[in-house]
Amino acid sequence: MRARRSLSKVTDAAPTHDELVELVSAAGRVADHKELRPWRLIEIRGDDRIALGRAIAKSEGKKGVYSKPLRAPLLIAVVASVRSKKVDAWEQEATAAGVAHALSLLLDEAGWGVFWRTGDYTRAKAVAKAHGLEKGEHLLGWLYVGGKPERSRPLRGKTIDGARHLSRMPRGKKD
Repeated sequence: MRARRSLSKVTDAAPTHDELVELVSAAGRVADHKELRPWRLIEIRGDDRIALGRAIAKSEGKKGVYSKPLRAPLLIAVVASVRSKKVDAWEQEATAAGVAHALSLLLDEAGWGVFWRTGDYTRAKAVAKAHGLEKGEHLLGWLYVGGKPERSRPLRGKTIDGARHLSRMPRGKKD
C-alpha cells in the first residue's frame, strides 16, 4: 500500500474475468453495516467502452465518442446501491467506495495499473442508462485497469505525514 500510485497510462493487458472475480470476492470484505452489500461492479471491456464513450458525449450535449473510456482495456464501474432506509445512504455509499478502494489496492498488488476516474457525467441520465442503473443506484466512477508500463516512474515525494492528519478528540471546557 505504501508504494501504490495511480497510473493514468496503462498497457492493453488486463486481468481475466476469473481473476477479477477472485479479487472482487476479497474486496467485498470491507466494513458493511448490516451486511447489506450496497454495491455492485460492472465489467466494461471492448466495444462496451465505446458505448460508454457515446453515453458520456451525449451527457455533455456532444455527438461522437468521448475517448477517455478507451484509455484502458478494462473499466470497472462502481455502483452504490442504496438498499435500506435503516442505514444512512452515506454509509452505504461509503461501503461501495470502500470496495472500490480495496479492489484498486488488490489490483495494484496483483501487478495491474489502476486509476479511479470520476466526473460530473457520473450522475448523467445517459450514463446511468448505459450502465442499466436501477432506482436507488448511482455511479461513483470507474476503475481503469490495465498493465503497468515497463517504464512507470517511481513513486517520489508522495509520502503522507500521518501526524499532520491525526489528532486527539478535543476536551470540552470545564464550566
